[in-house]
Formats: sequence, C-alpha cells, structure tokens
Amino acid sequence: MKIPSIKDLTDNMVDVGLITAGQLDKAKKKAQETGGNLGDILISEGYITEDVFMAFLGKKSDISYVDLSDYGDISPGVLSAVPESFARKKTLIPVKKKDKVLTVAIADPMNVFAIDDLRALTGLNIEIVLSVRDDIKRALDKFYGSGFIEDLENDTQETQDMPKQDIDTSEAFSSIISEISNADNELEVVAAEKDSDLQDITRIRRESEGAPVVKMVNLLILNAIKKGASDIHIEPFEKHCRIRYRVDGVLHLQPAPPRKIFNSIVARLKVMASLDVAEKRRPQDGRIKVKIGKKEIDLRTSFLPSTHGEKVVMRILDSSSLCLDLTQLGFDKQEMVKFNDIINAPNGIILVTGPTGSGKTTTLYSTLTALNRPDVNINTIEDPVEYMLKGVIQVQARPDIDLTFAAGLRTFLRQDPDIIMVGEIRDTETAQISINAALTGHLVLSTLHTNDAPSAVTRLDNMGIEAYHISSTVILSLAQRLVRKVCPKCKAPYEVDVEALSSYGLNPKEIETSDGKVTLFKGSGCSACSDSGYKGRIGIYEMMVLSEEIKKLINLRAPTNELKNQARKEGMRTLRESCLKKVLDGKTTVDEMLRVTAGDTG
Repeated sequence: MKIPSIKDLTDNMVDVGLITAGQLDKAKKKAQETGGNLGDILISEGYITEDVFMAFLGKKSDISYVDLSDYGDISPGVLSAVPESFARKKTLIPVKKKDKVLTVAIADPMNVFAIDDLRALTGLNIEIVLSVRDDIKRALDKFYGSGFIEDLENDTQETQDMPKQDIDTSEAFSSIISEISNADNELEVVAAEKDSDLQDITRIRRESEGAPVVKMVNLLILNAIKKGASDIHIEPFEKHCRIRYRVDGVLHLQPAPPRKIFNSIVARLKVMASLDVAEKRRPQDGRIKVKIGKKEIDLRTSFLPSTHGEKVVMRILDSSSLCLDLTQLGFDKQEMVKFNDIINAPNGIILVTGPTGSGKTTTLYSTLTALNRPDVNINTIEDPVEYMLKGVIQVQARPDIDLTFAAGLRTFLRQDPDIIMVGEIRDTETAQISINAALTGHLVLSTLHTNDAPSAVTRLDNMGIEAYHISSTVILSLAQRLVRKVCPKCKAPYEVDVEALSSYGLNPKEIETSDGKVTLFKGSGCSACSDSGYKGRIGIYEMMVLSEEIKKLINLRAPTNELKNQARKEGMRTLRESCLKKVLDGKTTVDEMLRVTAGDTG
C-alpha cells in the first residue's frame, strides 16, 4: 500500500478529467489562505464529490473503497475491538475481523498516526478500506446505537415530542453516554459546588440544552415508558449517579450516565418542567408533558436537594395504560358483588386505605367510572389530578391560594353534587366536612394512609371525629395493596406440601387434595418480563363493611384488633388471606405475598 501525496493525487485528477486545472488552482489558493486540506476544499467547493474522490484515492493507493450505506450488519464482536470513543474521534469503524487482521473503514488514510494508534490499541494487524466520512458517521450511529435517538422538537413548548424509534436500551444508552463523555468542546459541565450560588447558571442552562444532554434525557424517559415504569429515580452520589425505574412496584437499576454531566441532566429536566434552574437549595415540583406518536403522557417531577446534588423523581402518568374496569382490578366474585352493592348506596363515606403506590387512585377512578351516568353529578378535588375522567368535574387543589381539600368540599356542597371524591382526608377540617356531606345525602369517596381497613376508624378517631359520626357515615373501609403477577410467558408449575402453607395462614382443611400437595406457579424468567418472572400487577383487598355489630364496637371506642376480629367473623379476608388465595389461583407467588403483606396476628 502506497498512499500518494495530495499533490500527486490532485494532479492525476486533472489528467483524467475529474477536475479542471482552473478548479485545482482556485482550491490551492484557498488552501494557502485558510490552511485547510486541499482535498476537503475540492469537495466543499463542489468541484468533486466525496465518494468519487475517495474511490479515486483508493484506486491510486491500492486500497479498496467500500460504500458503507450498503454495508450489512457488523457483528458486536468486531465492534467491540475498537472503543467507540476512539472510533468517533478518528472517524473510523471496524467492519471485519479475521484471525489477527482487523479491517477498518477510514475516511483519511493519510492519518498514519491513527492507524498506528489503532494497531497498538487492538494488538491486531490493521487493514484499511476507504469510505466517505458521512457514511462512517452514519455507520457509527447505526451500529453503536446513538443514531436511533432524535433530538426533541420544539423544546420551548409545554408539550415535548418524544422520539418514536424502537430502540435497544443498553446499546443506545451506552452510545449516548460515550458521546457526552467525549464531547470536550461541545459540553463542559460545571463541577458541583457546596454553595449553589457559585454555580454558573447561564452556562449550565446552555449545556442542558445541548444535543447530547437532550438525547440522554429523551432516552431516560422513553425507555422508562417502554418498560412500563411508574417512576424514574435519578440520584446523585459523590463520585457516581444512579438511575432506577420502578416497574411493577419494584425498583430496578439502569445504565447510569457519567457523574460529570449529572447537573446538566437535572437542569434539562427543570427547563422542561418550567422550573427555576438556579434554585438548588429548596425542593421544587413541576410537570412535564411528552408525546410519543399520538399518545400524551404526563410526568410529575420532584426535585429534592441532597448532600451531593438534587435527587429527581418523576412519576409517569400514562392514561392509556390506566385500567378503569372494576372487574379487572383483582376483586374476586364475592368481593365484586359486595363492592358493587356498597358503591351504589345513596349516601355515606367509602374509604380506600393503603400506602403510596398501592393503587388507591386507580380504584377510586374505576369506581367513579362505574358510577358515572348523565343523571349523576360527580365532583372531585385532588392533589394532583392524575388522570382526566370524561364527564367528571375535577378540581386541582391549590393550597398556595387557599384552595384546600376543605375549601373545595365546602364549595362542592353548593354545586348540587351526588357523588364527591376527595383525594385524601389529611386533617380534621376535611374529615368533618366529609362527614357533614355524607350526613346530608351525598356519597363521598376518599383515601387514608393506614395499614389495614380497621385502622381507618382509629385514624378518624385520632383526628377528633366523634365515634357516632364515624359509625353513622362510614359504610366501607377498603385496604389494598398491589402484588406482581406471574409472567404468563414463562409461568411454570411446582408442587408444595399443603402443610407448608399453614404457617402463612392457610387452613389445610380448605384445600381438597389426595396426596397432601398443592400446585403453585412461578415465572422462570424470560425476555417478556426482563427475567424477573413477573409481568403486571393485580390488587389484593381487605374489605371491612360496617355492619351493625361493628358500628356498636365503634360507638364503644373498641380497639382496632376487636374491630378486625369482628370483621373476620363476618367474612372479611385480610390482605394476607386475599393474597394467599391469589397464590393458590396461580396469579402470584409466595415470595410476592411475603414481600407485600404482613402476617395476621389477631
């Protein structure tokens, strides 16, 4: 292989008629004035196309010319021979490997230093082929992954259009991380300071709107949505940062970006949420709306200052994935009949209890959907309004302007409602107005944060509500949790002794078995469930209907365990018992039951 000098090459081009002598003279003059490469100037001036130039160079130097736009797939084994950062910096890409020879497509064969560096880096003999620079860049994007992601359009608008490409998470993420890490001139991230007032806010804002950071944030959100995540956690530590998605109620680690660009990612999210980029000492909450195709998705963002930076949590509210069919939530037939009877009562209070993320809002929305008719006036006050319900008047609570739950409730009572939903009973005033609404002929739905159904009575009592008001208005306390369902794709049966389940609350006499064994199911792990063995979630319920006996106990201010014992005598299943039934039905697993529910002691 003998690389001709650029002078010999261009002279030969004139000889064969690819360019004229006048064009060459003009290009030489410009090269002298600007210090640019003669070949690049010939191409940029339009005197010759790059593919013709490269083909002619290949012919004169006995180097093959390849058209990478028509090139087939490059195997991961070949790509892994050359670090992506090096390939991008030198504008080259490995295309084939055989024995100790690595074939590399390169745009500048005269860069002997790059070839020497590549030989030292890989420990292989290097054979080069020529290709067009832009084709190599496209191939780098295609095979290393970052070309699958497009920039957001209309970044300043409230609705951001998310990229629509179907991507592979790990490859695309790694590619964008590499791009950001090596964008020395394009992106210089300000190091974290102890005092946020010392930050160059203008600089961080500019960097947050740079293409690599935009791509990174797009990818974080897009992949979370594709995986069915409910939340995205972005967390800073001293020397690294962590990305986690909550999928089916469990947090899963994801590929993380370099620590040095963490501030720019946070700033980008603040810009999208229309928040103050300069404010780093106080918590901030915001909202981002994104669009994938024709589907709009809301992201509720929370920024929390911590020791090493701001932790960001984004809750994904995808209305298209919301199940509003009561029959699909997890009630069995007996529970469904009982629940339907109660929600059609003309007045009273229905309380749904459980921790954050237990599906309370979905249950309430599904209930409202079932009750929503043209002849029924339904008003809700929520914080926040998570999903829009057709035909329902929904109000966003705004404590900053004194539009609290209590204030909204008082106004509702002047709006001639039939059904009222309060996002949460948080204080005595809200509880008292809810009681008054139920006493005056309204059906009130709300939530409380308690561990089980009987504890809702105790919670209201602690708020100062009189026992006789509780017993005369509350008609149902429903505790719930969400458990992961066994993946249907990799679901596999196994047998256990019935006696082994007795410690979990199962009465062996309730199971009909000839050999003392029962068949359960678990997922072995597959691509559909990301090797977790679980796919989707289903509700488990503890339904305490306030019977006359339970009302008497409430009026006597009986302790929670007495209320629970009486409810169980009347047929209430505890959360553990409800989950155990779903284990026996093959819908979930013993491990999931132990993770989500506590043992029943009373």
